Amino acid sequence: MLIIMDNAATDEQIEIVEDKIRSMGWTPHEIPGALRIAIGITGNKGAVDAGLFSNLAGVVECIPVSKPYKLVSRDVKPEDTVIKLPNVTIGGKELVVMAGPCSVESRSQIMEVAEFVKSQGAQVLRGGAYKPRTSPYSFQGLKEEGLKYLREAGEKFGLSVVTEVKDTETVPLVSEYCDMLQIGARNMHNFSLLEAIGRTRKPVLLKRGLAATVEEWLMAAEYIASQGNYEIALCERGIRTFETYTRNTLDLNSVPLVKHLSHLPILVDPSHGTGSWELVAPMAMASVAAGADGLLVEVHPHPEKALSDGKQSLRPEKFAELIEKLRKIAASCDKSFGAL
Repeated sequence: MLIIMDNAATDEQIEIVEDKIRSMGWTPHEIPGALRIAIGITGNKGAVDAGLFSNLAGVVECIPVSKPYKLVSRDVKPEDTVIKLPNVTIGGKELVVMAGPCSVESRSQIMEVAEFVKSQGAQVLRGGAYKPRTSPYSFQGLKEEGLKYLREAGEKFGLSVVTEVKDTETVPLVSEYCDMLQIGARNMHNFSLLEAIGRTRKPVLLKRGLAATVEEWLMAAEYIASQGNYEIALCERGIRTFETYTRNTLDLNSVPLVKHLSHLPILVDPSHGTGSWELVAPMAMASVAAGADGLLVEVHPHPEKALSDGKQSLRPEKFAELIEKLRKIAASCDKSFGAL
């Protein structure tokens, strides 16, 4: 159930509605919009009787929400969610490019990459400090040392920082150093982690699971929103199919579909989506044409020496070529990508 309040509703009237919801054993979620204030209800096991609320002062309308993902549904919030990072917004008219290496390998490496991607117009620095890998013997990241390097590089070159948090134990530490918390594909179903992230109130980048349906993906976002954190951006990074020529199958259908179903912004990661640097640029351009709000692109000065995912990382010169093409496509899709 979604309760629509009058624009002129007082704080007292809103509190009366929320107290009524709590008295029923449910949880109210106040969702401010551009033109209205809505109160979502979660915790109910069946349909909510609209008559319980329709006669309360300040209530304009009670709307049933049939989708299981209530708080992130377009039904609850018709207008797009816009997430504010220190130097960029995600979900508005600006195309956001998050770029950097798969893993932070050293201070000099992340500084070099940060300076370059900033010079090309990227607004967010990405890089892994904690690396959940398929093999326990693979490089696991520099951990807190890597976080410090990321923060230093971000501050020096005026970039926001996004990095992955892999477990509940490291949420406070990672939150201290980054502007946006990334939930990796392997952790999309880690519900304890999703709830912990939801309690941080820190912007979140939620990657789609390896074999997750769109509904399962949106339900994972609902876990975060249910804890009071609505600053969620989704990231399509490909799903596992029978195809073996690419690392994953990049599902660009999800971009317009998510835009239809949810108010959350959506980005695309063509690096993990393809696993091959030759395919990154074409799929990045296709993602923007499909309506993506932004991109995650892996960039490494020496991919052949990378400690993780070198095969899908762009060399600096290839990243520069991609950016020039993205400027033209963004303009044709009513997206801005700031001039240098």
